[in-house]
Amino acid sequence: VRSAIFPDKGQYQTEKMALRTVLCVLALVAPAIAFTSSTNRLTVVSRTNAPSTMTMKLYDWKRREANEDYSVESGIFTLDNLQGAPGAYKRKTRKGRGIAAGQGATCGFGMRGQKSRAGRPTRPGSEGGQTALYRRLPKYVGKPMGPGHTHTQYNLIKLEELNGCDEGATVSFDSLFEAGSITKSKQKIHKVVGGTEFSAKKLTVQAHAFTASAREAIEGAGGACVTLSKTTNLPVAAE
Repeated sequence: VRSAIFPDKGQYQTEKMALRTVLCVLALVAPAIAFTSSTNRLTVVSRTNAPSTMTMKLYDWKRREANEDYSVESGIFTLDNLQGAPGAYKRKTRKGRGIAAGQGATCGFGMRGQKSRAGRPTRPGSEGGQTALYRRLPKYVGKPMGPGHTHTQYNLIKLEELNGCDEGATVSFDSLFEAGSITKSKQKIHKVVGGTEFSAKKLTVQAHAFTASAREAIEGAGGACVTLSKTTNLPVAAE
């Protein structure tokens, strides 16, 4: 039959290859045409002004029973209809109340180990054997007034504690302590601060530091402020 239709064998092979080529092209073009038509349909549907029916799923059974409208077009939020999102508030877990509660028996801490024992299992800052952070950080050596520290701690002497001194006297921390005007101090350096009434006249006050208001009050009453060295306790001008 083949020899009757295609007497030439080469012509038969050529027609066969052409038919295969046509079938392959149709197989590749058909999906593209179908995708284009579906895309056009989706585009047309998206351009319509149909109202949205999107809603949110509720995880709170009490709110589900309220039959509230959670659609996008439900309305405008005002102060009288604002409320927490469903599932935002959860009741605390009751531990040690039986296995039906979900955290009975060992309360979720396991049966063994340091973290399952009563009380605080580890001290604050513990990292389980690793060098803790408070030990890895560098630290200044010495007292807060030593080298490398920027904060200086003074014993504060108020201006009102100088009111009982005689006119024209020389006043220091030692003399005030002997007179009973002030109490003993842990700090070895002293600073005179203002902010209170000052009535003494022509005092020579010796201290390691003065505030601007205290210096103005003392010098305004005819007195003098003598700054002492923090190491030798001698007047700075005499060194």
